[in-house]
Amino acid sequence: MILGKYSFGVGDRFNHQGEAQLSALITATSEGVEVTPVWNKSNREHNIVHSEPVGTRMEADAAVKNLGWEGPYFVDADHINLSNVDRFIDHADFFTLDVAMYIGNESSQEDVAAFKKSCATLGSEVTIPGIPEPIQISDELLQQVAGKYLAAIKEAGKIYRHIEEKKGAGNFVTEVSMDEVETPQTPVDMFFILKMIANEKIPAQTIAPKFTGRFNKGVDYVGDVEQFAKEFEQDVLVIDYAVKAFGLPENLKLSVHSGSDKFTIYPVMAKIIKKHNKGLHVKTAGTTWLEEVIGLAIAGDEGLIVAKEIYIKALERKVELCAPYADVIDIDDSQLPSPDEVAGWTGEKFANTLRHIPGYPDYNPNFRQLIHVGYKVAAEMGEEYTNLLKKYADVVGSCVEENIYDRHLKRLFDL
Repeated sequence: MILGKYSFGVGDRFNHQGEAQLSALITATSEGVEVTPVWNKSNREHNIVHSEPVGTRMEADAAVKNLGWEGPYFVDADHINLSNVDRFIDHADFFTLDVAMYIGNESSQEDVAAFKKSCATLGSEVTIPGIPEPIQISDELLQQVAGKYLAAIKEAGKIYRHIEEKKGAGNFVTEVSMDEVETPQTPVDMFFILKMIANEKIPAQTIAPKFTGRFNKGVDYVGDVEQFAKEFEQDVLVIDYAVKAFGLPENLKLSVHSGSDKFTIYPVMAKIIKKHNKGLHVKTAGTTWLEEVIGLAIAGDEGLIVAKEIYIKALERKVELCAPYADVIDIDDSQLPSPDEVAGWTGEKFANTLRHIPGYPDYNPNFRQLIHVGYKVAAEMGEEYTNLLKKYADVVGSCVEENIYDRHLKRLFDL
């Protein structure tokens, strides 16, 4: 299976918005940019919502059938490891191997020695076209990168081979994910990580590093845009070099996790991938869930009541709901509106506060991040929530489609 040049991860907590999501990608395709849909849902999200991977597969298949999509599409077992991958084997054809937790783990002397030996053919210096500073290879540098990343990539190899044994080689797309850590990986790190991936014979088609800056859930990028641009472009160039030098898949490309709403850097990425004629995968998750709440608020009546209830309960349970996402949210409690204040809002006021339109006077990123992690509240409502998604499907679906196409795809691919 080959992942297309451009691909977009469409997470959907409750498996109701597949057609609305796909409609946005169909519009992009009609504008001349074919973007492959990848429905992604992590083990953590399944556990919180009490869903199963088969539901994501059914959602994707139904959307594709009902809208007549003839292009490729995938279902992503997002952020999996050996402890939970079997849950996804029968239903996924895209596997995000999350090995961030193994970064820095100790490797055996034999593994380190073998890695160093594999680098002997690189010589003492590697010059990557487009990057002014060559990589000066020394035993000290090899020891350092092995200490950081070798155990993680060895684990990725184990996970990959486990999946391959079950599904067969070539029957799924592999992504290696190392983004959920505090310290970014440099382009030099990326070079050696790709060497390790090649040594493990993992046919990775996407790689998700930790970039400089904050990639918080559902809100814009926070950080030095110039530094991000430099690293992103150098990563692209490193991948291009590694594909040729190490025999990695020709379509290997960068994957940007927590990629929704990073509007500040979308033009940067668009310019770089266009300049070098490279692909891009952007993974989103809670964006669709947030648009569901926006749609319910706009719909009014029962929808607005439930939208307000979700926020008020999330505020009461803030510590609990934020705990699993502590590394990827920054909420200023002083900027969160009180329950009494929200109780008096119109649907328009609620939607405008939650909807991410940069510079819009009502938009509140703190409010947005809290609701982003508050999907557990909606999950506990059960059919009270999902029946409203059905009742107001037209309004909600319109919000989902507009968000993905107008605020994401148009910026990402310069449409």
